[in-house]
Parts: sequence; C-alpha cells; structure tokens
Amino acid sequence: MNVRRARMAALLLVIFALAACASAGGTLQAAGSVDVFDMQLTTGLSWARIKDPLQHEEIWTIDGMALNSLSIFSGIAPGQHVFMLGKARTSRPDGPWFRAGMRPEEIRDIVVAAMQDQHMVNITTDDLRPRKFGDVDGLRFEFTMANADGLVYKGTVAAAEKDGKLDLLLWKAPAEYYYERDAVAVARMLDGVRFR
Repeated sequence: MNVRRARMAALLLVIFALAACASAGGTLQAAGSVDVFDMQLTTGLSWARIKDPLQHEEIWTIDGMALNSLSIFSGIAPGQHVFMLGKARTSRPDGPWFRAGMRPEEIRDIVVAAMQDQHMVNITTDDLRPRKFGDVDGLRFEFTMANADGLVYKGTVAAAEKDGKLDLLLWKAPAEYYYERDAVAVARMLDGVRFR
C-alpha cells in the first residue's frame, strides 16, 4: 500500500510539473539531439519533458498529456509490467509482463494488454515490422485506440531488447488533429533511436 501511495504522490508531482512546463516559456526539451537513459533521440519538435523520480520512465508532451504524449520506458526487467507498473503476479500469469527473448508479436501483444489495463478500448495494431536502432534489433508498429470517454487516439511504438531488458517508446495523440500534425516528425524521431 505504501508503494501505491508513493507512486500516486509521484504521479501528482509529475502532473504539477507538467502544468508548470505547459505555461509560457516552459519548454524543457528543444529540438535537437538528446540522451535519454541509454538512448539518443533526435527530435525536430520541442517538448515538455517530465521524469518519473521512482524509475526509468519519462513522459514528453507538446500540448499536454491528454493531447499528445511520448512515454519512454528504459530497462524494463524480466517479470516487470511493460509500462513499469509492477511485477508479475501468479494470480495473473498472462499479464503484460516482459520476458527476455520475446518475439516481436509477443511484445506487441503485451503493449496492447498494458493499454487495456489503462482502460483503453477498441485497440487495433498495424504494420508490425522489424527495425534496427543502430546495431540493436527492435520493432515498430502503429495503433489506434479509444479512451473510456470515446476519444480516438492514434499512435506508434518503438521497442528493443538490449542486454536482456526492454526499452519502449510509445507516442499517442488524438486522431482528429494532433496525430496528423506531428506523426511524421515523431516517426522520424523513433526510427532514428540509437543506443549508447
């Protein structure tokens, strides 16, 4: 229970920090190259960049998390939830837990299961494909989903296993305007991920 309270307090801090970043002059990550955990990203967009103080997770946004967000998870260990929300439980052996050596379709499926855990519905995926990130093998795919209020989102995922741990980048934005506005720039950034 104390872990859940600490996680909730950290989430509230992230929300308050994001609100501060969204104000005028609050851009934290300008366009260009940046190191994030064990990755190097090159972005043509400017983002508000929020770090989770409890683990290797960052959330980036341009217009606010409800309008677009890039979730970056690094070093997801075997047995850990793919969104770093806990460890595998015997009561739910088929949950979205990462295992070393997973096939691309298995990684896609645990990402979808994790989105369902976050109350996303009508999730469809498209164009699962291999992707090299420098010399590290990984994957990319696109998705469409809706939140509990019926707002339709589109997004894209990049993932790679390195040294037995998973790095995952997931970007989503409402399908009506924000997705189309930034999809090409975000795809270029995710295709260009390099590991250090």
